[in-house]
Amino acid sequence: GEKFEAAATGNGPVDAAIKALKQIIKRQMTLKEFTIQAISKGSDDVGKVHMQVEYNNQIYYGFGANTDIVAASVEAYIDSINKFKL
Repeated sequence: GEKFEAAATGNGPVDAAIKALKQIIKRQMTLKEFTIQAISKGSDDVGKVHMQVEYNNQIYYGFGANTDIVAASVEAYIDSINKFKL
């Protein structure tokens, strides 16, 4: 597959990562809801992210899980985008 690279700044690392993804994807979408939860207890825990993204007046849900919350957020965002009806 193709490789893409982008860099962005934001209000924290998750915001910067989402902005970088938007540069690559080039679609008008809005992050409507963003939830982070720990799967179990402990500082080395896996975090799960649930996300709602609006595109063309439709809501798409995404999910990601990773020990790195930024990576989990990126996974959730991409998961929601993969469900778009383009």
